[in-house]
Amino acid sequence: MRDITADNITEAVQQAWGNAPDPRLRHVLQRLTHHVHAFVREVGLTHEEWLSTIDFLWHAGQISDDKRNEFALLSDVMGVTSLVDLLNATPGATIGSVLGPFYSDDSPTVPFGADLVKDNEGTTVLVTGVVRDTAGKPIPGAIVDMWQTDAKGEYATQDAAQDDENLRCKQECDDEGRYAFTTVEPAPYTIPMDGPVGAVVAAAGRSPWRPSHFHFIVKAERHKPIVTEIFFAHDKFVDNDAVFGVRDPLVRKLDAMRDDDGPSGLERRPDKRLDFDFTLVPLQGNA
Repeated sequence: MRDITADNITEAVQQAWGNAPDPRLRHVLQRLTHHVHAFVREVGLTHEEWLSTIDFLWHAGQISDDKRNEFALLSDVMGVTSLVDLLNATPGATIGSVLGPFYSDDSPTVPFGADLVKDNEGTTVLVTGVVRDTAGKPIPGAIVDMWQTDAKGEYATQDAAQDDENLRCKQECDDEGRYAFTTVEPAPYTIPMDGPVGAVVAAAGRSPWRPSHFHFIVKAERHKPIVTEIFFAHDKFVDNDAVFGVRDPLVRKLDAMRDDDGPSGLERRPDKRLDFDFTLVPLQGNA
């Protein structure tokens, strides 16, 4: 098409995607074109702003590596991650929340009751509960994958001073679907502000703080996995999360431990406890 104008370019680009053999891919690309072009028209995007945007994306790629994904952070602060989570929520399942940019799939596998505290400072917490299906039946062998910050608000994968496996683990639930480990209470922290996303957040005058939380991925054979977080009611940032990840059902109180409290087999007696049960949805055809 040689006579491209501001009036017909959107239609021309949409037609260019029209031969995509996958109908879903074709639909997504054409609608993305429609909305991106509409945005450019609505704000009257200048050449300087377009170049700044390209430079922003280039720097996001440059700062990303196997331990940090700046594009995931961009999705988080724009609320896109949470919107996708909420639109794809499965009725009956534990509600999802953001994965974040610091997940690593190589966390060490630990036994029931394991101590993750080791030489970490801070309030010690028993984190325990049961993984069940939507019928309330425990799921033995479910895998609970957890990662968190230390008491200074830093993840092991971003802090060279920490052991790379610090305060993260995978644990197989016991025959009753239970998981349990002791750890330290994580701290609130700011999203990474040393990259292009942080620069935009600062320029906009937004709060960069996230409330303290535990990250979880919970999965089991023949069940739909979940990615979620657990937050604390006492945290001063719980109502102002920079990435919009807080959901009311995920906010919990930390209770003081009693002498006779907690499951047997704990490697450490903690100061407090956090109880949280996860619910997974069986996949279709799973008896």
